Amino acid sequence: MNTDPTQQTATGWWTEAAIYQIYPRSFADSNGDGIGDLPGITARLDHLVELGVDAVWLSPFYPSPQADAGYDVADYRDVDPLFGTLADADKLIAEARSRGLRVIVDLVPNHTSSAHRWFQEALAAAPGSAQRSRYIFRDGLGPAGDQPPNDWQSVFGGPAWTRTVDPDGQPGQWYLHLFDTGQPDLNWDNPEVHEEFLDVLRFWLDRGVDGFRVDVAHGLIKQANLPDWQEPQEILSGNEIDKPRPPMWDQEGVHEIYRQWRQVLDSYPGERVLVAEAWVEPAERLARYVRPDEMHQAFNFEYLLAAWTAPAQYAVITRSLEATDSVGAPTTWVLSNHDVVRHASRLGLAVGGGRPNGIGIGDPQPDAALGLRRARAATLLMLALPGSAYLFQGEELGLPEHTTMPDEARQDPTWARSGHTQRGRDGCRVPIPWEADAPSYGFGPTDASWLPQPPSWAEYALDRQRDVPGSTYELYRAALRLRRAHGLGRGTLEWLSSGDETLAFRNGDVTVLTNFGEAPVPVPPNAEVLATSAPLTEGTIPTDVTVYLRG
Repeated sequence: MNTDPTQQTATGWWTEAAIYQIYPRSFADSNGDGIGDLPGITARLDHLVELGVDAVWLSPFYPSPQADAGYDVADYRDVDPLFGTLADADKLIAEARSRGLRVIVDLVPNHTSSAHRWFQEALAAAPGSAQRSRYIFRDGLGPAGDQPPNDWQSVFGGPAWTRTVDPDGQPGQWYLHLFDTGQPDLNWDNPEVHEEFLDVLRFWLDRGVDGFRVDVAHGLIKQANLPDWQEPQEILSGNEIDKPRPPMWDQEGVHEIYRQWRQVLDSYPGERVLVAEAWVEPAERLARYVRPDEMHQAFNFEYLLAAWTAPAQYAVITRSLEATDSVGAPTTWVLSNHDVVRHASRLGLAVGGGRPNGIGIGDPQPDAALGLRRARAATLLMLALPGSAYLFQGEELGLPEHTTMPDEARQDPTWARSGHTQRGRDGCRVPIPWEADAPSYGFGPTDASWLPQPPSWAEYALDRQRDVPGSTYELYRAALRLRRAHGLGRGTLEWLSSGDETLAFRNGDVTVLTNFGEAPVPVPPNAEVLATSAPLTEGTIPTDVTVYLRG
């Protein structure tokens, strides 16, 4: 395959950027309360410059009861005191800009917090009122209205409907929440909701942000009659290709919303961007979110979920490039984020064994050494692909999932709502280690940490890896330097081999080869080795190793 660069009509910094996700709770704590904050992020911005990324994406820092770690927003135009103040946000944006880093912030438009002023007004108002029309309220079924309006299930487990209590104490209507009970879904058929979020966009654009990552971008519009849906909901699962589209996901109406938003962003200088978190399959349908007048990017979750085999990797890379090329958009690549098991652990599980929603005590444990070896190979492969790459905080340290976290320490609502069958996402959200011998590994000035850090994490600390040849941190730095120096993000991909054991392609003047097989693969004669995810053996590439070559 040779991707035709004339088809890549999109231009701009975002088409080839390396973007680093910060989960504010877990990045750096400035005041010792055990929760990361905006001043802590600002103090650590030089790490991102040293690493070599182009931009940072911040998970939510808005006022919130924290029912879902900030994805239940009570006020879209302020900062939760847990994380600081609006002045701290302004300083972070300015300090990032002074270092050449762009800032993308999270936007959560599918639902608000139940503590949001709008929802409190809705609870106090009568059925059919303007206040209730901002959300999805319905009468219950059955003679007493004591049955949910339909059979939809929450992504976090349990029914997706909760019954309200009227001001007189009597049972009332039901409201829809595709996630936690504290996250009521907004009614995007209401023009007032549209106007509210257009204003929120302008609020943050005026403060200098470079764009928005849009949470649950495929979920805003629901099928009008809210029909029953017999299939179980699974957290962050895409639409299966051979099944009908669920009535709550990927409805046609979402696209008009993003066309409106794009017009707002295009009215600002400096190439502001929209990034869709849309768990949509197949790739051709996901590409519809990044048509020229809609989003700029969409996360490539099909790539994240692909098995660690040469055929699977070849298939997903090919499909992804073809789909986005068809609409003139860049492809994105991602291996880890705040919602999935870290790839240093996920790749240490049996190939083809499925993707667990969290790993805990008593679960099959990953092979840590194998997982890290494959994670390094996968990362080197990913960073050589044309398009934009997303990195999750701590992966540059080779951090694994915290797979032995005590269950009583878990805070993800998935754990409780699933009846303690799905351990959820806490394991990838543990505060990251900066200094091996400091309190909380340098996360903050005290030992406090909102989730427990594993004792083994001292070996992953940044100060144990900086300037250490062969460390995962130095591998990331080298790969990002080569990516920029050789223009890999804006390059084109030409397949050289795609068998069962190896994958090889050329991007510009760099040849990338990954060995998935058990037997070593010879390095091509006269080739210069630019980077390797693990040491070579007598001129051969061992299993689960990626190399960059020139010549």
